[in-house]
Amino acid sequence: MKWIKRIALFILLLVTAIAMHYYLPSRDIVKIVDTEVKRMDINQGSPFWDRADTGTEEKTSRDVRFISTVRPNGKTMVYRNEDTGWSFPFYLKFDSSDLSAKAADLKVSQSQDAQWVAVTHYGWRIRLFTIFPNATKIKPIKSPDVLLIPWFNIAFFLILALIAFFIWRSLQKLKEKHVDPVTDQIEDMAEAAGDEIREKGSSLGRLFTKIFGRSSSP
Repeated sequence: MKWIKRIALFILLLVTAIAMHYYLPSRDIVKIVDTEVKRMDINQGSPFWDRADTGTEEKTSRDVRFISTVRPNGKTMVYRNEDTGWSFPFYLKFDSSDLSAKAADLKVSQSQDAQWVAVTHYGWRIRLFTIFPNATKIKPIKSPDVLLIPWFNIAFFLILALIAFFIWRSLQKLKEKHVDPVTDQIEDMAEAAGDEIREKGSSLGRLFTKIFGRSSSP
């Protein structure tokens, strides 16, 4: 049973880690080279797409905004630009139109001074399955060498660690108050029953010794 529990715990931790890696915000340093709108056929309930602009009708075939960028190493990265609204994940993003306009403005500025930007996003770019990360914020930065500290993720994991610690402490106190006394009582009863069985066994052994010892004596 122990190895089954360990496998189940490992799978749970693995799924949690994958979900956190997908949904927690990340930031990339890029240059915006293009913004466009494409007509996409999206399966209803797909976990890798969000929703149409808040206030519009949700359809399986709809226009999706995209932001094309280039990294400092020359590799490309394409982001989708979709609202999340009030639904999960709770980024409360309602401004995909404004973000597209800002990206277009920065693209024009780049032709003059090569403006680098930090794109905050969540999700993955998987070309094989046509999956794009969703951009949530764009911020101009001075150079591609700027240090971006993930304060939100640090705070999130600290809070998560505190919650896990308090849950663990509560379970420990509950165990000490309600479970340990019962287990101690069961252990005492089992020990007493064992002592009694051993004592009766010893008495029975002495009785057999007396009976068969006498019968075998000349």
